[in-house]
Amino acid sequence: MTFSNSDPVHVAFAGLDLHGIYISGSDGNAIVKLSSGYNICVPELLCTPDTDHPGVQPHHAAEPLKQDATLPLLSIISTGGTIASTVDYRTGAVSSKFTAEDIIRSIPELAGIAHYHTVQPFNILSENMNPSMWQELARTIRDEIAAGAAGVIVTHGTDTMLYSAAAVSFMLETPAPVIFVGAQRSADRPSSDNAMNAICSAKAGVSDLGEVVVCMHATSDDVNCALHRATRVRKNHTSRRDAFQSIGRVPVGIVSYPDGNVTLGKDAVLRGTHELRLFDRLEPHCGLLQYYPGMNPAVFDAFSGYAGLIIAGTGLGHVGTDCIEKIAALTAAGTFVVMTSQCQAGEVCDRVYETGRDLLNAGVVEGGNMLPEVALVKLMWVLGNTTRREDAVRMMQTNLKGELDYDLWREM
Repeated sequence: MTFSNSDPVHVAFAGLDLHGIYISGSDGNAIVKLSSGYNICVPELLCTPDTDHPGVQPHHAAEPLKQDATLPLLSIISTGGTIASTVDYRTGAVSSKFTAEDIIRSIPELAGIAHYHTVQPFNILSENMNPSMWQELARTIRDEIAAGAAGVIVTHGTDTMLYSAAAVSFMLETPAPVIFVGAQRSADRPSSDNAMNAICSAKAGVSDLGEVVVCMHATSDDVNCALHRATRVRKNHTSRRDAFQSIGRVPVGIVSYPDGNVTLGKDAVLRGTHELRLFDRLEPHCGLLQYYPGMNPAVFDAFSGYAGLIIAGTGLGHVGTDCIEKIAALTAAGTFVVMTSQCQAGEVCDRVYETGRDLLNAGVVEGGNMLPEVALVKLMWVLGNTTRREDAVRMMQTNLKGELDYDLWREM
């Protein structure tokens, strides 16, 4: 028997007679919404047409969104992730399902902040992002701002959001705010952070901000969201709602909740500071390697032929002395090697100890206090935009988008 969405069905299951409507089916299983409002997943062969009971009222096609055109225009670019996800009742896993329009429908408060244009260039979990998608994302953001968007909200999975936000920050000069936002907990959970994060990101999108930031819970409570500079943020917890932290500095802004007041820091880049420009060339053949004690130097052979390599070294930027010969071979063959530190504060200095001096002699470039992940993205961008080594060295050691932030812990 073949069913269509909203067909009334009877389910004989575990000695129970259940009535509801058919939602969808996959791999021989059916998702049925019961008259109680709960959804269940059962083998589809247990379902029969139900002509005696209406079950629950079927969902009709969604009406067009009614928006207030007098409000500022925001673009929502949806890439997937937990903020745009539901539970897959077939597997019990969370998967990306919602589009940008679904997000607006599910969070009515958004309608009072702006009117929206929605775009969905892809719908994936963030572990599947890659440099070509970063480029497409930057181009899409550029197009939305060029078309008149007062700000852009990018919904994104949290696991690799810092990479995407940093990549867009390097590729795009923007006169308007670009807000990356995600959720640690999906919308079906009572503790979900998706609605508050989305509302705060919309408030930031119509604010005086003029740079790329990540907007997430500032604390575990529903009090405010922090606006983290895209090149100085890291996800520091697997599941807490306040997992994202600014590293080596305070956030560039705070959005209070539920009133939505936006307070920007003294060094926040303001709306209109830059003209809209796109520099979207990237060199994807770059790698990131974290050194650990006792690491076999042969690990470096895996990066033979790479255009660039970021090393997350110990302390001031060190590796075992037995690795230096391999690193020298890489640089001699044309791989651009940058040293960063595994520490979250302080900067690389390879002129203090003998090992560091040997690394400099081997052709390693000091990466200052850049986060290793940000250094990787920056190196891709630098090598995509210059072919001269001396220019690449200068660019990597120049503070372009706040990634080399030496004036630490500034007060707002």
